[in-house]
Amino acid sequence: MRNAPAAGILLALLFTTAATHAQLTSLPSGGNKHAAVTERIGLTDITISYDRPAVKGREGKIWGQLVPEGFSDQGFGTTKAAPWRAGANENTIFDFANDVTIEGQSLPAGKYGFFIAYGPSECTLIFSHNYTSWGSFYYDPKEDALRVKVKPVAMDKGVEWLKYEFMDQKENSATVALEWEKLSIPFKIEVDYVKDQIASYRRELRSNKGFNWNAWMQAAQFCAQRNTNLQEALAWADTATNPNVLGDKNFQTLSTKAQILTLLNRKEEADGVMKEALPLGKIGEIHQYARQLLQQKKSKEAFDAFKLNYDRHPNEFTTNMGMARGYSATGDYKKALDYLKKAQAQVPDPVNKANIEKMVPMLQQGKDIN
Repeated sequence: MRNAPAAGILLALLFTTAATHAQLTSLPSGGNKHAAVTERIGLTDITISYDRPAVKGREGKIWGQLVPEGFSDQGFGTTKAAPWRAGANENTIFDFANDVTIEGQSLPAGKYGFFIAYGPSECTLIFSHNYTSWGSFYYDPKEDALRVKVKPVAMDKGVEWLKYEFMDQKENSATVALEWEKLSIPFKIEVDYVKDQIASYRRELRSNKGFNWNAWMQAAQFCAQRNTNLQEALAWADTATNPNVLGDKNFQTLSTKAQILTLLNRKEEADGVMKEALPLGKIGEIHQYARQLLQQKKSKEAFDAFKLNYDRHPNEFTTNMGMARGYSATGDYKKALDYLKKAQAQVPDPVNKANIEKMVPMLQQGKDIN
């Protein structure tokens, strides 16, 4: 029994130690909401992690007061000139999966602490290599990766909880805006989608995905459609068409190769490949190929493809439509109208029916339907 008091003291010490080092989960400091938003621009994932302060009845006292103008002495830490942390609590963090440009200035892939030096007519956005700190108390301009200047924009409606929004999204770009109270601070982020896509293809073609001709054709087609990276695209197309490796000679692979050869100004070789491809094409494939030729203003080549398709699949809706388009492209509107009326009698759906009803008077008036 003499050991009982000692055991009690030891137990008390254990509880005290546990209470000192263990923290239960609770709301962030000040009741600020933690948030994260991720969007993909091109192939680049962009994640913003931040804490959201609320206005809490402080309308008119946020910008220039709660958020001071420029750089300020916060009375703690190592800096006397701290920017705003662009949120609350821990650093606001931007994570870029690939290289980007911010307002036209380059920023490599990676994580960055995000700060703002606010001004009523101009704000300085700061992307810092230091993204692990709590706030901007230890801000050091030597750690800046990028600074850009943007203009804040007044908003009609108020935003209670600070937020980051992705807007005006396009293939290569988006505008990101910090919105709080009645102010927006927008800035444009751009990526090099084509560069990123080709780099992705190079990686994936070396993986298990590269053991199929479709993958090599897809990569080659992308380059052909963008008229870029054509020499490497031709090598990819060669793999897609080589049955001795993993390729297959079909209309899709051969026509892709022909398209790349055409872009490389190797027309004679392209014509030879297409001569091999056309007999392998399905009715829909040849029809679409001929329509692409029409878009390229190659009326004779388009007519020949439509005619080949018709001879192999006579008097079907698709080939009658093809002949109508082919004759229209060459200026023979009378024959085009004959084939269009045949197609009209075979129309398979309301959409095509409506289109043909618009085309008939065009041909009757001597107008091209393409």
